[in-house]
Amino acid sequence: MSDTITTQHVKAWDTALRLEAQQQTSRLMGTVNDRGTIVGASFTINALGTAGDLDENTTRHGDTVFSEIEHTARNAVMRDFYKAFPMDRADVAKVMANPITGGHYMKSLMAAKNRKIDQMIYEAGLGAISSVDGLTSYTLPSSQIIVNGATGFTKAKIIAAKQIFRANEADEETGEELFMLYNDVSLGQILADTTLTSADFLAGQMLQTGTLKGKWMGFTWIPYQRFTKVSTVYSAMAYTKSAIDFGIGYEEGKLSPRPDKKDLTQASMAASYGAGRQSELKVVKIDFV
Repeated sequence: MSDTITTQHVKAWDTALRLEAQQQTSRLMGTVNDRGTIVGASFTINALGTAGDLDENTTRHGDTVFSEIEHTARNAVMRDFYKAFPMDRADVAKVMANPITGGHYMKSLMAAKNRKIDQMIYEAGLGAISSVDGLTSYTLPSSQIIVNGATGFTKAKIIAAKQIFRANEADEETGEELFMLYNDVSLGQILADTTLTSADFLAGQMLQTGTLKGKWMGFTWIPYQRFTKVSTVYSAMAYTKSAIDFGIGYEEGKLSPRPDKKDLTQASMAASYGAGRQSELKVVKIDFV
């Protein structure tokens, strides 16, 4: 009997590459106002205030009295991004799964690009934006923020958000589409909330599928994992489709040889994006623990 035969056992090396679990598509780009291709270092977001009600005319043949209406212009700055992965020429013959020719590097770069788009939209919705002249900084007022109150993502907070949009005339009655972002924490809290899941429709949609995705309570629900977290407090966002403008300067994914790097092959992704909030009345920040 030969016990040394085991030294000649071979290994079956994997011939494929599989991407790690990750968000690969942009979930938020289709929920905002797409400004298309932007030429410039920034783009403006113009807004026109409300005209109030018509004034009663009590004087026949009187002089025209002009009214004032507010014009504002905000400035959304374009930001540039870049990421590249190298594949050394000497490594090509040493691997069975080539991430360059197999497209795995480019798929990873595309996923990174799409996550950056969503992050910019989320940050634009909750962050500050300056006027074109730089003299005014627009931030969300307290009336557009539902404080955490040491509670989770509750039914009461969802209702309060819907009420705010109604009070602002920024809901479906004025042609708006409302979106609500949720993460894993708010998902768990809502699925455990019997005041929501006891309803037949919601029970069927949530408990059977285990997701909040879809439209209910007036919002289209979108999963998003990158909420801002300060200490134990997360910040969710509800918003209308016209609340945030998003523009693309350019996007370019390339596979290119690098003679300056001993002829390695490089997979790269470059892009320029800008995003800005058009109106504070169309965004609600929901804090929860």
